[in-house]
Amino acid sequence: MMAQRLLQHRDAAGKRRVIFADDDAAHFLSGVETTLELAGAAIAEGATLAAAAQARLTDETVDLAAELAAELAAGRLLPAIDHPDAARLMLAGTGLTHLGSASGRDAMHKAAAEGKQTDSMRLFLEGMEGGRPAAGETGAQPEWFYKGDGQSLVAPEAPLNAPSFALDGGEEPELAGIYLIGDDGTPFRLGVALGNEFSDHVTERHNYLWLAHSKLRQASLGAELLLGTPPADVRGTSRIVRDGTTVWEKPFLTGEDNMSHALGNLEGHHFKYAPFRRPGDVHVHFFGTATLSCADGFQTQAGDVFEIEAAPFTLPLRNPLAFAPEAAVAVRAL
Repeated sequence: MMAQRLLQHRDAAGKRRVIFADDDAAHFLSGVETTLELAGAAIAEGATLAAAAQARLTDETVDLAAELAAELAAGRLLPAIDHPDAARLMLAGTGLTHLGSASGRDAMHKAAAEGKQTDSMRLFLEGMEGGRPAAGETGAQPEWFYKGDGQSLVAPEAPLNAPSFALDGGEEPELAGIYLIGDDGTPFRLGVALGNEFSDHVTERHNYLWLAHSKLRQASLGAELLLGTPPADVRGTSRIVRDGTTVWEKPFLTGEDNMSHALGNLEGHHFKYAPFRRPGDVHVHFFGTATLSCADGFQTQAGDVFEIEAAPFTLPLRNPLAFAPEAAVAVRAL
């Protein structure tokens, strides 16, 4: 049985609409043009996002297996969430959250640790021990990073552009939590989406203190916003396609059953900061992964296509890799 999903659609004339999919049935909604608008209405009505969508169903149906797949290739599906003011959308995330995620990071930095336990492994083990606190307790603090604002959000099928100075462009298949801050400062989780938390692992490998630099990259979101309680066990496949041929492929696991931290603990440590609870803001928070092509020694190149798929999402997230042209930046004194 498929889960309930929301999708954002833009037709050939540029008109935006929202689609609600429940099992095999998918309908356009009336009265709202964006998922953000629908979420605001749901909060005001005291309803769930699914209930708010069901109250706005039209008789206009959509064949997700055919029509939407064709539209995905045409670039008419938008990310699961966006914001009309790019500065009001934050991309951030947490690392070392998955069982097995520390091994690649630990190997990356072990040489500099001279045989001692690395900070990466220490943080991972802290998460294993205290990442699932009892109700009312504060759990272990995870690693946290900032990626950018809505300007860095990339739609399905659109290129992920690495800056000209990047040393690498690598995929990170993940679930991303999608949040809207209510008028009273309450963070509302709208659902989760499939994401590619695109990063520069070669820059990070040079020096762990460059992690912040390596994360200041674009990120892509799948078209489907999965509603309700996030599934605890998500199993998918991450692959890289070059000139029509799969050159790297590996399964990945995510969801709480495969993580060292509970989602509530990650959310609590993110939203404990008052500036992250500004009414009207949208947050896209990447929950981490344990599967990276770079950990297998694979080197990506321009033109490679990242493809991530995982049930219960019905559409894959695909993005080609590109490198932006070099741009000279000069600071001028006033």
